[in-house]
Amino acid sequence: MTLYQQIAEQTGQLIAAGVLRPGDRLPSVRHVCRSHGVSAVTVMQAYYLLESRGLIEARPKSGYFVRARLGQRLPEPHMPRPAAGSAPLAVSDFIFQILESVKDRSVVPLGSSFPAPELFPFAKLGRFLAAAARRLSPGDTVADLPPGRAALRRQIALRYHARGAAVSPEEIVVTSGAMEGLNLCLQAVTRPGDVIAVESPTFYAGLQASERLGLKVIEIPSHPREGVSVEALEAALRTHPVKACLLMLNFANPTGALVPAARREALVELLRRHQVPLIEDDVYAELFFGAEPPPCTRALEADGLLMHVSSFSKSLAPGFRVGWVAGGRFAAQIVRQKLTTSLATTVAVQDALAEFLQHGGYDRHLRQLRERLAQGEAALVEAVERHFPPGTRLARPAGGYFLWLELPPGADALALHQAALARGISLAPGPIFSAQREFGRCIRLNFGHPLDGGVDEPVATLAALLREQLGAAASVAIGNRVD
Repeated sequence: MTLYQQIAEQTGQLIAAGVLRPGDRLPSVRHVCRSHGVSAVTVMQAYYLLESRGLIEARPKSGYFVRARLGQRLPEPHMPRPAAGSAPLAVSDFIFQILESVKDRSVVPLGSSFPAPELFPFAKLGRFLAAAARRLSPGDTVADLPPGRAALRRQIALRYHARGAAVSPEEIVVTSGAMEGLNLCLQAVTRPGDVIAVESPTFYAGLQASERLGLKVIEIPSHPREGVSVEALEAALRTHPVKACLLMLNFANPTGALVPAARREALVELLRRHQVPLIEDDVYAELFFGAEPPPCTRALEADGLLMHVSSFSKSLAPGFRVGWVAGGRFAAQIVRQKLTTSLATTVAVQDALAEFLQHGGYDRHLRQLRERLAQGEAALVEAVERHFPPGTRLARPAGGYFLWLELPPGADALALHQAALARGISLAPGPIFSAQREFGRCIRLNFGHPLDGGVDEPVATLAALLREQLGAAASVAIGNRVD
C-alpha cells in the first residue's frame, strides 16, 4: 500500500474497533504530518479516501470527524431457510424474462450484473490486443488448444502464489469466461439426474447451467455476513447423494457474503471427509475493500477436490470473455470437456491479457477500481438509509459491487421490479436467485455504475414506489379484516 493508504487503513481499523467513535474529531492534518513524517498532501489523500468510504466527514472550519457508521441504522436481513429436499429445475424462462428487461441502456442499471465499462482500462487493453494480433503467427491459431496459452497460465499461477496457494500452470485450463468454466466443472463430475448443493440465495447463472445439464439442486441456507451454512450443508450431505457443491465464498452474488477463514476451513474439511468436489465460483475475489484480500480456499485445500473458477470479466476486461479453472484432480476431465465443446479460447486475447498482467499495471488498476467501488457502496447505502421505509434491512458487503436488501413485510420484489422499470430503473428481484423462487421481499442493487446525477434520485424513486406498494397492501389487508 502507498503511504496514504496505510494511514487510511490504520484510521479505518481504529473506527471499526470503536477506538474512534461517531462524532470524535480526527487528528489535524498538521498533527498527522508530524507523527507520521509525511506531507500534508499524503494526509489529505488518506482523509479523502476515508471520506469516500463514508467513514469520516469534513466540517467547515472544524476538521474531520468520524461519521455515524453507514449501515448501522438498518439491521441485517432475515434469511429464510429453503425447503428441504432436492428438486429438478425450471428457472430459465423465468430468469430470461427478468433479465431481458434490463438490457435497455437508457434504464438506470441498479439491476445490472456487471460493473460500469468506464471503470476498466479498455484503451490500454486495446493496445496490448493490437500488439498481440500483430505478433500472432498462423501456427499459433492451432498450436495452443486447451489448456490454453502457457504465458497466461503462468501469470495466473503467479497470482495464486501471491495468495499463498501452490497451483501449477499445468492444472489451469483457460476458458471462455467463468460461465464456461462452471459448465465444464459440472460436466466433469456430474451426470443428468445427479444432485448438487448450491447456497441460497445463489447466482442465477449457476441454476441455469444446472437446469441445462439435467441436474437437481438442494438449496443450502446462506447468511449475508458469513455465507453458506456449514451445519446445514453437513446435514444435506448425510441425507442426499450430493455429487458436487457449487458455491461462492468471496463476496457472493447476490448477498455480498464473505465466508470467514474458520468457517471456510470447516467447509473444506467437511467436503474432504465426504469426498464431495467443490466448484468455487470466485470472480469477485480481487474486488475487496479492505487492506487484505479474502482468504484463498485453494491455500486450504490439498486433496484436489476443489475446482476453482474465476475470470477477468469483473476485475479487468469485461467482454474479453477469458476465464479459467484450476481443476485440481479433475483438470484432465475439464480439458477433455473443453475440447469437445468450444475447442479453444481466442489466442490473441489470451496473449494480450498475459502481457497486460506482466507489464500493464494490473494491481494499480485494481487499487483504483476497489476505491471506486467502495465509494459507490457508501453512496448507495447512505441513499437507502435516507429514503427507504422502516422495516428495510440491508447487508453491507466487504467487496464486490452488490447490495442485498430485505424489504418490509407486505412488499413484493417482482411487482416493485415492474413498477421501477416503468420509471426507467432496473433492479434484480430476489426470486431469480432461488430454485424455489424464495426471497420474494428481497432485491439486489448494483453500486458498480457511477451515475452522472448520483444515486440518490433513483433510490428515492424506488423508495417512493415501495411506499406506494406497502400502502396499497395495507389497505387491502384492512379491507379483508373488515369483510
